[in-house]
Amino acid sequence: MKLVRALIIASHPIPSLAVTAMATLLTAEAAPPGFGAVRVVLVALAVLAGQLSVGWSNDAIDAERDAGRSDKPAAVGLVSVHALWLGAAVAVLASLALAAALGPVSLAIDAAMTAVAWSYNLGLKTTVWSGASYAIAFGLLPSFAASALPGHPLARWPVTAAAALLGLGAHFANVLPDLAADERNGVRGLPQRLAARSGPGATRSAALGLLLAASVLLLIAASPGRRWAAIVGLCCSGALAVAGARGHGKVPFLAAIGIAGVNVALFAAGVEALTSGPHLAGALG
Repeated sequence: MKLVRALIIASHPIPSLAVTAMATLLTAEAAPPGFGAVRVVLVALAVLAGQLSVGWSNDAIDAERDAGRSDKPAAVGLVSVHALWLGAAVAVLASLALAAALGPVSLAIDAAMTAVAWSYNLGLKTTVWSGASYAIAFGLLPSFAASALPGHPLARWPVTAAAALLGLGAHFANVLPDLAADERNGVRGLPQRLAARSGPGATRSAALGLLLAASVLLLIAASPGRRWAAIVGLCCSGALAVAGARGHGKVPFLAAIGIAGVNVALFAAGVEALTSGPHLAGALG
């Protein structure tokens, strides 16, 4: 049981489950009447497996850097790096197999998302391209959800852009508590470089601005019957952004996480019209 608990913690369970719920409910909400529940389950399992592979590989790679951190199972010996790598390899193969069961379009998108996420873990996290990894991986998620639908459509551009901004904003928000530690450890991703050049306040502002922009795009993409929910979400995001901009200590971080949570909830609730109708060419489907 200790090993299972350690693996769960090392998988980064909260973001993993949030991303899985977001993709699953996007598919379920956009599905036409009579759409098979099996395909929704395949989407959920494929995304979850991919998230597990990303979380486990991240902790395996960072085990030495995380030495002494009690919240990192590999760093305190609760799970071996070998076990994390084995779990990550099995999870990525499972994700690709599940995506393949949905069709070649789904497989291609899933492979791209996984490759981008793994590239972040394998080195891009310490470069100026760290933000691109988050933006691309999150931006592809709605199209993966849509690709399970009949005809394998792609997500509309506002939905894709909103997801990309959500991912990029979450990346900036996620590093806010660790800027000082990242400086000591030589982690020089895009948010850390911005903080080094313009100060931590610039990174906080970027996190809040990107996430608020995602809320605006979700309003643009909202289906007519649910525009009221997107308006409420934007108002909540705006209030949190103001609180974050004026706050000190942990307030900006908590405000950014709050806006990200609002956006994930709007995605999961299917507020936006996921697809515009025309489907991808049948040659791929």
